[in-house]
Amino acid sequence: MDDRSSLVARAERLRPILANNARQGAADRRVAESSIAALAEAGLFKVMLPRRYGGYEAGVRTSLDVMAAVAYGDGAAGWVVSLVNHSAWDIGLCPTRVQDEVFGADPDTRVCGSLAPVGTAVAVEGGVRLSGRWGYVSGSLHAQWAVLGFNLVDETGAVIEGAVAPVPAADYTVSDTWFTAGMRGSGSNTLSAEDVFVPWHRVVLRARLDAGDYPTEHKDEITYRSGFYPTHTMGLIGPLLGLGRAALDHVLDAAGTKRVAGTVFRRQADSAGLQMLLGDAALLIDTAHLHAYRAADDLDDHAARGEQPSFPARARVRADASRAAGQVVDAITILLNVHGSGGFVDSSPLQRIWQDANVAARHVSLLPGISSEVYGKALLGLPNDVVLSL
Repeated sequence: MDDRSSLVARAERLRPILANNARQGAADRRVAESSIAALAEAGLFKVMLPRRYGGYEAGVRTSLDVMAAVAYGDGAAGWVVSLVNHSAWDIGLCPTRVQDEVFGADPDTRVCGSLAPVGTAVAVEGGVRLSGRWGYVSGSLHAQWAVLGFNLVDETGAVIEGAVAPVPAADYTVSDTWFTAGMRGSGSNTLSAEDVFVPWHRVVLRARLDAGDYPTEHKDEITYRSGFYPTHTMGLIGPLLGLGRAALDHVLDAAGTKRVAGTVFRRQADSAGLQMLLGDAALLIDTAHLHAYRAADDLDDHAARGEQPSFPARARVRADASRAAGQVVDAITILLNVHGSGGFVDSSPLQRIWQDANVAARHVSLLPGISSEVYGKALLGLPNDVVLSL
């Protein structure tokens, strides 16, 4: 069995425990520790970890399928596993010395992160002094390191250039700020650092990452040649695909016995109108997968060739991801129309799926208007003057 099939099968075997813990995870605003332990034991935090540290070094397509399989049981758990894996992928781009610092002593180390350049750092002897406050850091309650984005500034506070660096948990604090309508279990809290010393060898300039000029010495590791921002964008889609499939299966399972109140139909499955809606929802979810797979395969193909995707290619990845997210949300809306008001009771997984998908799909990298504008500019041969990273 290849890695993809094996990892997906492991995730599927965890569905009962993930699903059983999902409601409590949403109430606690963190993935249950028993779910985290099961995911770790199954090796699912190591999907994108270098093989040199016992990982699977998986590409974007494999990651999509694995994260979807996790999210089928619990969307928040799928989101956390996906973003932790993509932060581990960030470490795989760094020099070996940095990788050893993070994973060498403990390959089970988990990494969270925020690439937003909201921190500031000033150069000092041997490194930088970093301060900042980073919001929406998914998986921060379960991580031992964080990859943080910041701007290097001069003595006047003027920005010199952007950078990222991994920081150990001992050097930052986690504030309990995650109070949301959906994805509550992701525990996407706020990290704060105050005048923390970061040695130069951990600092990677953002311009190098955007250009695909990664400092890793292991140039033969295909996974760590993928386009930087597009790979992170695709990390948001796997969980949404899993949520869509979970919603569809739940409604299909109920349709054979659930009445349509106020009608002659003793079963939803007997209504032609509801049959058509189910077909529409299933096609939307299928189409979301097709868009996501096209984008993932494109990134994996570029990485295999050792090439960075062009602006039009990167724009299409973003557009594919955005469209896939919107189609999943639209499908879940249809499915709730089919299932009826019972899908909104607290005990129903459908209401949590609906909340999680709607919050996840509003990630800034998936906003449809922005994504379509960028893709349209690429199609017309116009420069990107819309987003700071693509």
